[in-house]
Amino acid sequence: MFVIRSIIDSDLEEIFELSQLMQFINIPSDKKVLGDLIKKSALSFDDPHKSKENNVFMFVCEDLKTKKVIGVSLIHGLHGTESEPHFYLKVGQEHKYSKSLNTGFIHGTLKFGHTSNGYTEIGGLVLDPGYRGHEYKLGKALSFGRFLFMGMNKELFTETIHVELMPPFDGQGKSPLWEAIGRRFLNMDYHDADLLSRKNKEFILSLFPQDTIYEALLPIDARDAIGKVGNQTLPVKRMLENIGFYYTEEVDPFDGGPHFRAKLEDISLIQDLDLYEIEKDKNKESASQELWLANFDHRDYKFYAPVFKATKKGNKLLYREKDLKKVGQKSVHGFKI
Repeated sequence: MFVIRSIIDSDLEEIFELSQLMQFINIPSDKKVLGDLIKKSALSFDDPHKSKENNVFMFVCEDLKTKKVIGVSLIHGLHGTESEPHFYLKVGQEHKYSKSLNTGFIHGTLKFGHTSNGYTEIGGLVLDPGYRGHEYKLGKALSFGRFLFMGMNKELFTETIHVELMPPFDGQGKSPLWEAIGRRFLNMDYHDADLLSRKNKEFILSLFPQDTIYEALLPIDARDAIGKVGNQTLPVKRMLENIGFYYTEEVDPFDGGPHFRAKLEDISLIQDLDLYEIEKDKNKESASQELWLANFDHRDYKFYAPVFKATKKGNKLLYREKDLKKVGQKSVHGFKI
């Protein structure tokens, strides 16, 4: 049995282990920072702040059989404010033509930009590699749990949802775009700049080139990284596109990772979210069972969404006893995954 639930203090050690699997700015491999994030998440679930940028909602996937946390993800209420702008490189084209030579070129361009009127951001999705490819689609469930929570609490989020995807890195773990641009203007390693940007964003605005950057002047590996995702991130990209997210033609100014967005109301999962009566399936041989995610009341957690198989009949979900035990409520909000 598996559940997507709100994070608690005792999850810190296992979250720290997961944080070492991937380099994420919002799931840093730092116990103190993670501990502060977990506390902030608890406050956000208990009593959300009126200013969305102060809210962070962290979720974990727990294997109830082993009582082990095997994944983590989060929602940042608002990314991009006056004090901490959202930075990006706008990907575009510029047409050049010479009448005398009767020759023209179309140049790919990058233009630095920033906004203080940002978006709710989802991120920090990490799943224990040992659980990838599971029949219960745990990576997808861990991601979709965030949309279940957003769909039930729309007032806590902006009308547009934003996500930044990881680009490909080279064999030494370096970002080709950073080596071509960032290092030349900021004179520091990618990961050092990444760490510094968590606390200080002024240096980005002050030192990053503001004029048009022509892709033709960049090394081939840097050009090839712009707007692309790494192999491990490809399934995430496809999943987001399948539920309504689109590429914004903007990329991360550090590494060229693509930015995707969707209107909250346009996300297919939000449109599919509904209230269902729930009953135990008395037919043990049901062949039409599908995978579902639904929010249940729980005395210990503000959000508790088991991943379970069920047969939908009208407005009823008929569940398997092996997936859900001691169901103490008659109806749940959920959707098929």
